[in-house]
Amino acid sequence: MSIRFGLVVGLLFAIVVTYLTSVNPSRVHVALGGDWAFDIPLMALIAVVFGAGAGLALVLGILRDVTRSYARRTAPCDAPARIAPAAPARAAADAPRELAAQAGRDALIERRRFAEALEIQARVVQAAPREERAAEGTVLAGLHYEIGRERLEKDDRAGAISHLKDALRAQPDFVPAALLLGEAHLKAGEPREALRVWERAAGGPQPALPMLSRIEQLHRSEGRPTRMISLYQDALARQPDNLALAFGLGRVYFELAMLDEAAEQFQKMEVRAPELPLIHAYLGAILERRGQSRDAMEEYRRALRQSDRIEWPHRCAACGATHSRWVDRCPACRRWNTSRP
Repeated sequence: MSIRFGLVVGLLFAIVVTYLTSVNPSRVHVALGGDWAFDIPLMALIAVVFGAGAGLALVLGILRDVTRSYARRTAPCDAPARIAPAAPARAAADAPRELAAQAGRDALIERRRFAEALEIQARVVQAAPREERAAEGTVLAGLHYEIGRERLEKDDRAGAISHLKDALRAQPDFVPAALLLGEAHLKAGEPREALRVWERAAGGPQPALPMLSRIEQLHRSEGRPTRMISLYQDALARQPDNLALAFGLGRVYFELAMLDEAAEQFQKMEVRAPELPLIHAYLGAILERRGQSRDAMEEYRRALRQSDRIEWPHRCAACGATHSRWVDRCPACRRWNTSRP
């Protein structure tokens, strides 16, 4: 815009000079040395001097605009180089604070001061990088769960339900919180709400055995055997290779005196896992009910040889420690919600 304005001003000045030259014919003698001398109109001399000055100003203006344009283009390219070192520097500065916070949180957890640990963990989750947020969210859910359990033991059902819901918001598939939330609703005389919580938690890709067991108990208390069967059939359809779910279906058949269906279910499992004592214990019970005492005793002996306890084994998904049953928190690595059949 400044260059265009300068050209317009120069054109107007030339027109004015031309007019003044025509009405002012006086001339000026200009000597440049030796034979270099000539007479020119006064207004023409003024025009030449002005034009030279204007031309010099125009050139300088162009150089200034080019310099500014180049500076603006290079500034964005240099900005990442100036900003990039700041992120690692901030991360390096924050790392000691995060480690200190986690250490303080863990110490409070071991002392079962869950409410204080929860305050720290809320800040840890907010500051955690994306790749660590899921693991820290599990800890947050675990703390809400522990506080909810304490509140429920003190008969503070409202407080318990609030914290257990917060646990499920932090991690929707947190089985211990869903189990206890349903129990809290049962204690409050709300079986329908308990069933809704448990069915929603059991509807995932990996339904937990204790969750299915709670739902089964409600259906049994209400006299709904077909729902007990469909509960495990639906879960097994989502995970056809899950022996624990296959066992649950066989057990329900047995409890409903559907001995043929139960025997078929356990016999199929025996082919895949002949070392599991639970299978032989139930096969023995089926044979006993059918009056086949000799065969039943043989199955019982096989079950007792393989284990002194009739429970479904579980394993920690985090550290690999084995448990004789489902646990809400691994005794070995102290992590929540890791017990798998």
